[in-house]
Amino acid sequence: MPNYRIAQLDELAPLRCSCGFTRRAFLVPDNNIATVHLLDVEEDAQVHYHQHLSEIYLILEGEGYLELDGELVPVRPMSAVMIQPGCRHRAVGKLRVALIAIPPFDPKDEWFDIK
Repeated sequence: MPNYRIAQLDELAPLRCSCGFTRRAFLVPDNNIATVHLLDVEEDAQVHYHQHLSEIYLILEGEGYLELDGELVPVRPMSAVMIQPGCRHRAVGKLRVALIAIPPFDPKDEWFDIK
């Protein structure tokens, strides 16, 4: 078994998520380090947060905003933002984002405020 993994993000099947459509790589049971996602943001992105997970967003395409704890922060290609646990967030605009989740993404650690 090699001491590395390779993923071709544009060949992974897209999954609907709270922000749009994502392609998640390295989401395997024996990986406890990180996952990488290719996220295509949709207009109906929902504000959410994680209790244990940090995320690094790297904007690849488009211009828009990240809503971070209620503040709209402008982003454009090559903007990088680290989002720590507990920060309510969502992407706003037509964006393509490379997202690194540390530790690996866990759908049970995605929370929404009830209104």
